[in-house]
Amino acid sequence: MTIEGGPQTPAPARRLLRLFIVFLLLCLIAAGAAAGWGYAQFTRPGPAVLDRSIVLTKGSGLKEIAARLAGAGIISQPLVFRAGVRLGGWSRDLRAGEFRFPAQVSMRGAVSILRLGKTVVRRITVPEGLSSARVIDLLARTEGLRGDIARIPGNGTLLPETYHFSHGDGRGAVLARMVAAMDDALANLWPGRMKGLPLASPAEAVILASIVEKETSLHGERARVASVFINRLRRGMRLQSDPTVVFGLTAGLKPLGRALRRADLDRQTPYNTYRIPGLPPGPITNPGRAALRAALHPAPGKDLYFVADGTGGHAFAATFREHKRNVRRWRRLKAKRAE
Repeated sequence: MTIEGGPQTPAPARRLLRLFIVFLLLCLIAAGAAAGWGYAQFTRPGPAVLDRSIVLTKGSGLKEIAARLAGAGIISQPLVFRAGVRLGGWSRDLRAGEFRFPAQVSMRGAVSILRLGKTVVRRITVPEGLSSARVIDLLARTEGLRGDIARIPGNGTLLPETYHFSHGDGRGAVLARMVAAMDDALANLWPGRMKGLPLASPAEAVILASIVEKETSLHGERARVASVFINRLRRGMRLQSDPTVVFGLTAGLKPLGRALRRADLDRQTPYNTYRIPGLPPGPITNPGRAALRAALHPAPGKDLYFVADGTGGHAFAATFREHKRNVRRWRRLKAKRAE
């Protein structure tokens, strides 16, 4: 007896269906393998053996970013990088600026750095005792800053300190921060000054601090050097500070390049404190916080003189007789060194 069933799929059609299913499975396997390979490449350590920094300008597209990273040796497969960013939906999250990438950072790690937008913080350190002209020159030579400075500010208006900035910041903006820092320092220090100082204004404190700054670089001496000048001002004595004489000759634009001569001390300039009474008309440099503090809080004592002691510091004296002994000692030491 014959049992009849439903319609049967022709054999050729069944073969085609099986081939299609096999092909589909192969495609799925290949896609999975490709995805696994791509993920492995995206997350594996990168080729850079050292930390690298690059600058990405605002408006940079994904293709340009990938090319910059590859050109810097941070990634080796820009196409994989671009695919990973697109699949992650991060294309619009990548920031502009200067970024530092650690050695062997993965592409996934590089994307995280660009998404966080934590740019490199640069710094410029202004040493104590620089004239404003030299500070401007330092700014001009600092990489990462842009723009020019048209006018050199006066000495004593810039606070020596370390200032942080980002790539592309303006030189004028950093300079304005230096001015504001000096204003803030004076606003904080002047009200707490020692009572009875012969200083009529914060401007006079800056002038005295600038002289102290040029006379000694030793932290422990600043207050005592300031005391000598304060004592002289109180007695109406001339300050007789060599750095003021030098400034009168050079305006702080360049080093004198030689020792002071007797003729220099006799030369009449507004800054020659061997010839003029009291303070000079303006600061001779940009003093730091320590010198400002010393000018406003001089050490107690009756010293009126000081001279180099041959060790990098100074020998102080309250009387001219004692000072002459210190000078003779210093001259003998210099002569001995010259032998």
